[in-house]
Amino acid sequence: MLYNLVMSEYLSLTEAADLIGKSKETLRRWDREGKLSAVREPISNYRVYRKADVQMMFSDFLIEDKETVSNYVKPKKEYSVLELFAGAGGLAVGLEKAGLKCVALNEIDKWACQTLRKNRPHWKVLEGDIKSFDFSEYKNKIDVITGGFPCQAFSYAGKKLGLSDARGTLFYEFARVVKQVKPMICIGENVRGLLSHENGRTLQGMISILNEIGYRVAPIQVLKAINYKVPQKRERLILVGVRKDIDLNYEYPTPYKKIYNLKDALKKGELFNCNVPKSAGAKYPKSKIEVLDLVPQKGYWRDLPLAIQKKFMGGSFYLGGGKTGMARRIGWDEPCLTLTCSPAQKQTERCHPEETRPFTVREYARIQTFPDDWQFEGSLAQQYKQIGNAVPVNLGKEVGYSIVRFLNKYYSLSKPK
Repeated sequence: MLYNLVMSEYLSLTEAADLIGKSKETLRRWDREGKLSAVREPISNYRVYRKADVQMMFSDFLIEDKETVSNYVKPKKEYSVLELFAGAGGLAVGLEKAGLKCVALNEIDKWACQTLRKNRPHWKVLEGDIKSFDFSEYKNKIDVITGGFPCQAFSYAGKKLGLSDARGTLFYEFARVVKQVKPMICIGENVRGLLSHENGRTLQGMISILNEIGYRVAPIQVLKAINYKVPQKRERLILVGVRKDIDLNYEYPTPYKKIYNLKDALKKGELFNCNVPKSAGAKYPKSKIEVLDLVPQKGYWRDLPLAIQKKFMGGSFYLGGGKTGMARRIGWDEPCLTLTCSPAQKQTERCHPEETRPFTVREYARIQTFPDDWQFEGSLAQQYKQIGNAVPVNLGKEVGYSIVRFLNKYYSLSKPK
């Protein structure tokens, strides 16, 4: 029991990094600089962080000066987008808010397609496997192609990966459409893990393929959603290709200083002009409710009594890693952890701050910054899946502004090709 009490005051490096939303490398640097110092835990003698110090550091991030940055830019003409792997429309709605026009959207999931059609009857939704579509009718008629293709390993047939080596993957289809349509710019988005997938070879292969089909790739960046008016610690890797005949550099949207939290998502305020609407939601079984009732705001499994920790965690109790998503209750004054496709998974718990339940569908949508009038089709599970897989709308909007800025410059050239 003494060990449990002592450890509840401290966080491991992994736990501290997860809770504060920074990398372990950043925390190590802060330790060296004295900005956030690690200490020796009294029993194990491991280097750990005082929980109170970490929470204070996180609170400092939330107290920002008045915002002076704005990525807003008005389109100088109507710019067209072809979106691939569109999902439930998070990126498409964001681009629309930035002033871009979605000419067509491809998506294989029937429920996501129904969601798109229900909310935007005028959008041309191409339902089905991307492999079965020919996009040649859009050649030289589309300004931008976007798409959140899944991360899949390639077949490395030669020393330099080419388009043919990626055949059978969904990135191949993304590149095939880009080659077929020849937009001025293409934007792919993916999970941060793409950086290290196959020891980085997958990403380098994608860059090589885009280069082969006539596109130079801008420096890769991972955008943190919390820096773009999204109350959620989600990260997305952005892969930008600019057609080689265009002598312009793409510039990523400037991050904002202000960080929004869960209260901003679910209550009336700067992000939304009313409290979150009531809606259906998943429920916890009685056994889980009894455990999570004991977890305070911003707490997780380590805040439980030791006996309950062991019972709830099972074999995971003795394994390494912070496991900070287990039995996790989100606090009002922090951004939400990254939403998943299922709101009640044990490894990625996202419990409501005050009520012992998962977030409802509309709460999920708010955390992803979908507008309240955007309706999701299908069963409850299908709706959660669509929202959990989506690009946050506000992040999509800020990326949209960066695209508009690029295209404004392109079309202001004396003789754009």
